[in-house]
Amino acid sequence: DYMKPAVRLSALMGAPVLWVYTHDSVGLGEDGPTHQPIEQLAGLRAIPHLYVFRPADANETVEAWRLALERTDGPAAFAFTRQAVPTLDRSTYASASGTRRGAYVLADAEDPDVLLLATGSEVHLALEARDMLEAEGIAARVVSMPCWELFREQDEGYRAEVLPPSVRARVAIEAASPLGWYEWVGLDGTVIGLRRFGSSAPYEEVYEHLGLTADAVAEAARALVKR
Repeated sequence: DYMKPAVRLSALMGAPVLWVYTHDSVGLGEDGPTHQPIEQLAGLRAIPHLYVFRPADANETVEAWRLALERTDGPAAFAFTRQAVPTLDRSTYASASGTRRGAYVLADAEDPDVLLLATGSEVHLALEARDMLEAEGIAARVVSMPCWELFREQDEGYRAEVLPPSVRARVAIEAASPLGWYEWVGLDGTVIGLRRFGSSAPYEEVYEHLGLTADAVAEAARALVKR
């Protein structure tokens, strides 16, 4: 909040500033709710001309950093997680080069029944949920969305390729306010986020307590597919 005027001015002036934030969610655990930025991602995303990156792993981070360094007409903000997250095996999942387009299909399914959307540390939860659903015969596509602003800049064909309009069953998960997510999931979709402040506990317990789990994603997907 103290930095907001400077961030806003960098966007207003088109200055190529890199804003780096390292404590992005309730995954801070024992630091408690005063240090857990529930509403900050939505606030940053509301600033015109600011790219906001929330990468899922080291590979997306490299791509996002490269993009920000190449940009000369505006700033970028990075929301990095404090807790450990897995570095995804890109021989199994899609290349992180998709980061350059803001969002991309990370793990696909033939003729998907449901789309699972996520950013940052919640991407691996979407992947876990996909495995659960696949075992039940539900085809799920996982879409990583590290930079909404870049995705909006893509042509309509690419956006429809990643988020097919025909697939209305969509679940998004992010350890932050759900504000803004309905642009991507539509009114028929479900957003697993936070409409409250966090808690003080080891981050694994906080995520479980607040319902930020692969089980919750899978359950929401089942409900949408059955609708």
